[in-house]
Amino acid sequence: MDRITGGNVMSAYEQEYNWAQSKPEEFWLNQAQNIDWFKAPNTALQTDENGIERWFPDGELNTAWLALDYHCEQGRGEHTAMIYDSPVTGVQKQYSYNNLRDQVAKIAGMLASEGVEKGDRVVIYMPMIPEAAMAMLACARLGAIHSVVFGGFAPNELAVRIEDAEPKVVMTTSCGIEINKVLPYKPLVDKAIMDSRWKPDTVFVLQRPECEAELGQERDKDWLSAVNQAKAHPCVPVKATDPLYILYTSGTTGKPKGVVRDNGGHAVAMKYSMSAIYNVPQDGVYWAASDVGWVVGHSYIVYGPLIHGCTTILFEGKPVRTPNPGAFWRVCEQYDVDVLFSAPTAFRAIKKEDPEGEYLHQYDLSKLKTIFMAGERLDPPTLEWVQTKSNKPVIDHWWQTETGWAIAGNPTGIELMPVKAGSSTKPIPGYQVEILNEAGEAQAPNQQGFVALKRPLPPSCLPTVWRNHDRFEAGYLGQFPGYYVSGDGGYLDEDGYLFIMGRIDDVINVAGHRLSTGEMEEIVGGHPAIAECAVVGVHDDLKGQLPLGFVVLKDGVDVDLNELEGQLVGKVRDEIGAVACFKHALVVDRLPKTRSGKILRRTIRQIADGEHYTVPSTIDDPTSLNEIERVLG
Repeated sequence: MDRITGGNVMSAYEQEYNWAQSKPEEFWLNQAQNIDWFKAPNTALQTDENGIERWFPDGELNTAWLALDYHCEQGRGEHTAMIYDSPVTGVQKQYSYNNLRDQVAKIAGMLASEGVEKGDRVVIYMPMIPEAAMAMLACARLGAIHSVVFGGFAPNELAVRIEDAEPKVVMTTSCGIEINKVLPYKPLVDKAIMDSRWKPDTVFVLQRPECEAELGQERDKDWLSAVNQAKAHPCVPVKATDPLYILYTSGTTGKPKGVVRDNGGHAVAMKYSMSAIYNVPQDGVYWAASDVGWVVGHSYIVYGPLIHGCTTILFEGKPVRTPNPGAFWRVCEQYDVDVLFSAPTAFRAIKKEDPEGEYLHQYDLSKLKTIFMAGERLDPPTLEWVQTKSNKPVIDHWWQTETGWAIAGNPTGIELMPVKAGSSTKPIPGYQVEILNEAGEAQAPNQQGFVALKRPLPPSCLPTVWRNHDRFEAGYLGQFPGYYVSGDGGYLDEDGYLFIMGRIDDVINVAGHRLSTGEMEEIVGGHPAIAECAVVGVHDDLKGQLPLGFVVLKDGVDVDLNELEGQLVGKVRDEIGAVACFKHALVVDRLPKTRSGKILRRTIRQIADGEHYTVPSTIDDPTSLNEIERVLG
């Protein structure tokens, strides 16, 4: 409903955004009424001892209560809470809210029997199985702080997280299951604990039939035996400002940063986002095709959908080869999915193996309302392909592990705005996004700069880094006083649409000209033969840096590689100009990526420059680095 003010008609989005911007405390106290507090807050915002704004400081709640018990108390206990679909094992299960609550309460009792209390840490190192989500919720039920580590991370990466979080308990499983591969987890956990200065008291091991683990240490406990002996544990009240979880940012060669998420602000933001951004009905089905090891899995496999009261899907598989590129569409049809959310890389993988969308057209997607993407820049060719083949609205939105929910997007529950290719649309109500130059001055429309968020940040954003507040201040708040620096570069256009062009590091300097590799990737990726691409800046003695392209061809494409390179060079010259100095595009079978789908551009650049590099712990396929070395000769 539009509102007329001073002769101007305000859209629904503008009304909501202006309310959140001009009266943030009133706005967020209003949103806080949509969750069930044990003690409702009277104060919206308060500054803590570090000078950081904290939301709902006098409120008390329990996140597991909101996600499970509340819905059971409301008479919705038999509604389906979670669907587990595992094409790698052939198992499909459904859990009602009553059933999930009862299992989580028993697991909480199992943890309590080992002395886990409010404020204690628990590390969860598990694959995409229901017990991983149950473990998270069981920690929340006790007021314990969980730290999920992506299943399959190398022992060293697990060890540094154990050392930093100092968990009383580690929860794991005997194995993870990949395509045609079983990965034993217990040896990795044992090695990590051996290498860590911190030793947990207990390791709970859930045995999977594909590969059972040997429980040889005194600290090892069989999960199923322990949970069968445990008593159901009630929800423990916590303060809104108490931590819910620590999630370590990945991909760094130094000590990882433990992003802290609080209980109250997180719950309010999750509930708001499910309606405002995703527009999911409470009896709807929401599927975030991600992993519980990443922030998307925390926010939108586990907490957001369950706090909202809808059905969430936990999928143990891949977008392709489990068994084919129709996997996503099969799940959408089978479970009447309303909203699908995944990373652009997933859809590029589907496009590569099914460029004409033949598998997609085999399924009835009439119930699917919207497809959301995030986690990396949504390149226009992928946007166009998914839009055209699915005939569904495709919504790009931008956010970070540090915020826990979208900074910018198309808020489909408030107002569906026109899509602009390459843009994540506009800032979500509660966020004040500004583009700053190196002096901290606001940039004019269409001028690139640092993407910064004006404080106070809305609920759910990190208030600190675990046990290292100085690192939080230095890494996020120090560069521009009064602002949080995202680390991404981009611009706002004349309509207020935000364009994220990639990490600040992805801006290269060619003979004094600052150029975006993201813009070049957009142009290269638009060629009909290209499935996906990466452009990095490599060292050049004369010009400082030169762009170098790496491209993956669509399956079945037969082209002359020299002709293709000439076409790609010509496209970049035509659209950016000769100043880009884009002269080479090398064809590779696959690009090195993290398990969450981000292309490892920094590592590619290091290889191209002949620098020493460390194989990132987050890499999905280490042999993909050999591909880069091969084509560079």
